[in-house]
Amino acid sequence: MDALFTLFAHPLLTAAGLLGLVALIFYRRTLRLFGFVIVPDDSIGTVTKNFVLFGRHRELPPGRIVALYGEAGLQADTLAPGLHLGLWPWQYEIELVKFTVIPDDAVGIVEACDGLPMPDGRVLARHVDCDHFQDARAFLAAGERGLQMTVVPPGAWRINTLLFTVHLERMTVIEPGRIGIVEARDGKPLAGGRVIGRSVPCDSFQDARAFMAGGGERGPQMTVIPQGKYRINPRFFKVVQVPVTDVPDNKVGIVTTREGTSLTTGEIAGPEVPGHNVFQEPQAFVNAGGTKGLQEQVLLAGRYFINPMFATVEIIDMTEVPIASVGVVVAFVGKAGVDVTGEGFRHANMVRKGEKGVWVDVLDPGKYAINTYTHKVRVVPTANVVLNWATGKTEAHRLDANLSTITVRSADGFTFNLDVSQIIHIPRNDAPKVIARFGSMEALVTQVLEPTIGNYFRNAAQNSDVIDFLKKRSERQAEAKAAIAVALKAYDVGAVETLIGDIVPPAELMKTLTDRKLAEQEKVTFTTQMEAQGVRQQLEQATALARTQAQVVDAERKVAIAEFSAQAAVKTADGAARSKKITAEADAEVTRVTGQAEAGRTLAIGEAEAEVIRQKIDSMESGNYAVVQVAQALAGAGVQLVPEVVVGGGQGAGQGGTLVDVLLAGLVKDRFDKPTRPQVEVVEAS
Repeated sequence: MDALFTLFAHPLLTAAGLLGLVALIFYRRTLRLFGFVIVPDDSIGTVTKNFVLFGRHRELPPGRIVALYGEAGLQADTLAPGLHLGLWPWQYEIELVKFTVIPDDAVGIVEACDGLPMPDGRVLARHVDCDHFQDARAFLAAGERGLQMTVVPPGAWRINTLLFTVHLERMTVIEPGRIGIVEARDGKPLAGGRVIGRSVPCDSFQDARAFMAGGGERGPQMTVIPQGKYRINPRFFKVVQVPVTDVPDNKVGIVTTREGTSLTTGEIAGPEVPGHNVFQEPQAFVNAGGTKGLQEQVLLAGRYFINPMFATVEIIDMTEVPIASVGVVVAFVGKAGVDVTGEGFRHANMVRKGEKGVWVDVLDPGKYAINTYTHKVRVVPTANVVLNWATGKTEAHRLDANLSTITVRSADGFTFNLDVSQIIHIPRNDAPKVIARFGSMEALVTQVLEPTIGNYFRNAAQNSDVIDFLKKRSERQAEAKAAIAVALKAYDVGAVETLIGDIVPPAELMKTLTDRKLAEQEKVTFTTQMEAQGVRQQLEQATALARTQAQVVDAERKVAIAEFSAQAAVKTADGAARSKKITAEADAEVTRVTGQAEAGRTLAIGEAEAEVIRQKIDSMESGNYAVVQVAQALAGAGVQLVPEVVVGGGQGAGQGGTLVDVLLAGLVKDRFDKPTRPQVEVVEAS
């Protein structure tokens, strides 16, 4: 407090103190008044000289903007961090400028406002060693004004902003799965006929000086930039990212180049050349003599860094030869081939693999990486192939898609439709012959099979009427098989089988045949019904017989018993008769002995009785008469000979039981039986 009162007590001392305090606070401005300049550690001082009073470098040379020798104007030299003297404020304008800082992910694009003029045709100034534009004097000694090809890398730089304008540009980043296609805005003009600049070693276009020194050409560049980060001058090189070329599995890449020598007259594709890493090194391809245009070589499955400005790639399927087939190769490229078919085949030429033409060696089932623009593979089935001449019907191979039902005319003038199926077979080693002659299986069908088979059946139909054709279908089919086999053998095609399918006669003829057939079937139906009625009648008779079978059996047994009884009675009567005869003979002998008169009398009586008996026998037969006599004898004895009910049987000779026998037995029974006995019931068996 005492010191403060002392200062206020001495005004001069107070003024000096305040002046010192102000000078301390504004020391930079204070020092600037005395020609002192303090430049911070992170800055530089750019100098503008207002005037020069004397000396030979008072004014800038014509066309110059930045002074090198102290002339009035913008000064090339800058003030580095620190204290600088003699820079009076009335003569020098000092501007403190921060260091030029380039971030890690950027580059600095420099444009100079002074320097030598660029030559005609150039768009970027050439490289000058000037410590990344920090040495303005070195730059102005040989540098050119305008955009500079050299970039400023990441870092802090003391660059004179009065001479150089620095623009920040992001680094060129090529993403994974992509490549960078470069187009140069400066360099030598492309040579005549060239469409893409040749490859120049320049550290992936990061070294513009090397690009220019190596003779780099303006325009699209052969070299591509792979994945990564690059310090490329975007004002010099335009970089466009494109996807890499990926060829999937079971695919191939067809390549067409835009650079190289011209194709030889008559060729459609360039031959394969070595050493270009599958079109990934365009300069090596050109140096090896590769041609522009379609390439015979193909890309297999994989990833490729191919410059689309140099070559385009078309992805197609691999060529597949199915099972039970072979592939016949037709080559459009290669050296001229020599025919290997010999004298036995004069329809076309076949050559060996690698030569131009139809290859005699076939491709077996499998997948092949074939350029379909330079080689065609015709698939020929070696299994049996069925072709249908039937409208609306086709097989999976579609070879018969255009075939239709055959229309023929018979000898009797009727038109009718005929479906035919032809089975053919082409041997493996004959497949190239078929393709060499016809070009494809479709052509074989349309040029040979369709007319051959169609005309055969048209001719065959004219030799018979419709009905005969229908009746002899199997014969017609066998004849067709033999004739067609002979015809197709001349074309190296085997005829396995010829089958006649649906035959559609005219509607009016079919109606007549149908009516006739219906009538025949009705006749058969009526006959069958008649037979059924006969069988039914027999069935009814058998059923009735079965129902009375028990009664029949019982009656038959009774008849048999009666017969045996009658026979026994006959035997008994016969024995009695014989006994009486013997007695009579004895009596006769006695009588004869006793007297002739009595014998004569007896003889007369016996003859009379015999005559009566003979007449009775004549009236009813001897057998019946004997039976009656026996029955009378038995009836007189009270023996029942006839059953209550008698059923007659068959007519066998020598056997009883007939209807007459029954009737006679009934008469005898009625005569000797009493009136109260049951009546005899006669049942005739059918």
